[in-house]
Amino acid sequence: MAAPWRRLRPWRLLPTPTGTPFTFVYAAVLIGTSLFAQFADPGVVASALRGSSTDVAHLAHTPVFVLVASALWIAGGITSPFAVCFLVVLTALERRIGGWCTAGVFVLGHTVATLATEVPVGLSVMAGHLPESSLHRLDYGISFGVAASIGALAGLLTPWLRWTVLAVFGGMLVEDLIALTDPMANWGHLMALAIGVGTWPLVRRWRRAPGSSAT
Repeated sequence: MAAPWRRLRPWRLLPTPTGTPFTFVYAAVLIGTSLFAQFADPGVVASALRGSSTDVAHLAHTPVFVLVASALWIAGGITSPFAVCFLVVLTALERRIGGWCTAGVFVLGHTVATLATEVPVGLSVMAGHLPESSLHRLDYGISFGVAASIGALAGLLTPWLRWTVLAVFGGMLVEDLIALTDPMANWGHLMALAIGVGTWPLVRRWRRAPGSSAT
């Protein structure tokens, strides 16, 4: 039997074109948009982000476009913690359930959490509880999809690791919510995590047979 350290393959923590094509291609797109956001003219970048925002006004007129466009940016850039989580978590999830199913989990979390946080804003504006400027709140990024993917991946881990991941990540989200840094986004992250947990029956059914995953 090979020594345990010989069986460790740290490169499997990162996406590859053949093993995890969805994560690999998506990561390449995110790197491109992050470089654009960092080096392009600030006015052009601001305009692109506004056009990609999943605010109430955009969701009412071009919902599909902005739901896709908003997921092409990383809020905070490639140094954001969610960028690191994206690479590690989606790679691990795709190796277990495949690219299409991983994309489904990500899109589900991104879409449902976005609508769950933005629709109440629209209703509150209609009721006169929030100003009309709330309809144009800048909202973009991959964090909801990543949070859902973390929740889904937890269901495929061993029990002690599963509950450790949920406790640590969930605790961080609750801490952010208590700090009121961005209440809408904070609630959205918790909802997305719960959505990922809700996919456990599906992801366990989709789990690849041992040894069947690509390298």
